[in-house]
Amino acid sequence: MKWYQKLHWKIIIGMILGLGWGILASVMGWQQFTIDWISPWGKIFINMLKLIAVPLVLTSLIVGVASLSDIKKLSRMGGKTILIYLCTTAIAVTIGLLSVNILQPGKSIPKELTDKLQKSYQAKVADKESNAKKAKERGPLQPIVEMVPENIVESAGNNRNMLQVVIVAILFGIALIQIENSKSDQLVSILDNANEVVLKVVDMAMLLAPFGVFSLLANTIVSVAGDDIGQIGELLSALGFYCFVVVLALLLHAGVTFPLIIKFLTPMKLKTFFKGIGPAQLLAFSTSSSGATLPVTMERCEKNLGVEEEVTSFVLPLGSTINMDGTALYQAVAAVFIAQATGIDLTFGNQLTIIFTAVLASVGTVAIPGAGIIMLLIVLEAIGVPSAGIALILGVDRILDMLRTTVNVTGDAAVCVLVANQEGQLGEPHLSDADEPHFVMSRKN
Repeated sequence: MKWYQKLHWKIIIGMILGLGWGILASVMGWQQFTIDWISPWGKIFINMLKLIAVPLVLTSLIVGVASLSDIKKLSRMGGKTILIYLCTTAIAVTIGLLSVNILQPGKSIPKELTDKLQKSYQAKVADKESNAKKAKERGPLQPIVEMVPENIVESAGNNRNMLQVVIVAILFGIALIQIENSKSDQLVSILDNANEVVLKVVDMAMLLAPFGVFSLLANTIVSVAGDDIGQIGELLSALGFYCFVVVLALLLHAGVTFPLIIKFLTPMKLKTFFKGIGPAQLLAFSTSSSGATLPVTMERCEKNLGVEEEVTSFVLPLGSTINMDGTALYQAVAAVFIAQATGIDLTFGNQLTIIFTAVLASVGTVAIPGAGIIMLLIVLEAIGVPSAGIALILGVDRILDMLRTTVNVTGDAAVCVLVANQEGQLGEPHLSDADEPHFVMSRKN
């Protein structure tokens, strides 16, 4: 197979061409053409991936829980997974706080530009403030109340309610463990076959991946530039230091925390891990949605990293809903950056509040593009920083969203490998198939 026929190279080529087209469209005045005729293909691609998410989580998670055959085993694996997820998120937030406090990017923002950006994004800020206010007004136990749906059909019809779908799948899986094998085996077999059908839909969706990536990046550049290509330079010049700090912190977490987990807590080689998970990282970068990337992440871990289906079907769907390392890290950096830019000094207590709030907020963050912004507003309110300051970062948020989503997906995969190793369900990786441009998950009985 020639190099350009491999999926990850097709995605990279699509990214480069999309970036080039976005800049060209901004220079030539083709923004409307791009929005009307190119952007929709990216939306179609994301919609196809979202279409797969709910049935994939339902079928794979129910089968995964039922296959544990022991509630004690489920409790052990579930508790272990959640604890590891919370620990890695807390580490991510700490890295973000250290980076932003040492480098202080907010001190470099000119007051004139601060006022200009706040005015430019006033409408968007008002919309985000409204959503955050609703979230803030909820009682302390409301997130737990919302985890249990009153209507499974309604929950399954909205990808924003993925955590509710996870809860329902776990309940059904536990119920299957408790009934006779002669009865449960029949239903598990049906669900397993349904999962195979869903994975075939993944095959079809991934045929659009390079084109979807091209469209998404082209739309991102055009959206940032608007009618003036110079606006890209002005925004990136003023906020470049802030972007640098976010990227640096994300790289530290992805390049230190996760490799340490893989190297010292699992027998897997780092090269094997990153090569196996590469296509999922590229897809996460282009879609900015760990939920949309979930089908590919599950497949990469099971097929190419040797993780048993029993683990992937439980750990990864759970991770896509509660494990948002990159998002939590970004919220910490952004909150302190806005405080610095607006001249507000944060105490040590405020910093601890950021850690606590960002970790909890990441658990409830929806795995879709831009959802972290709403949770950031809650973090800002918790430390007394004006929420209007979010206007400072809206212009570059889309690009950073791509990077933090990539970190989220990498973290899910790293924890999945760790849990699989601890549970004795980590087999030999199969990297000979890692670069094939098709997706067929191998089944393990």
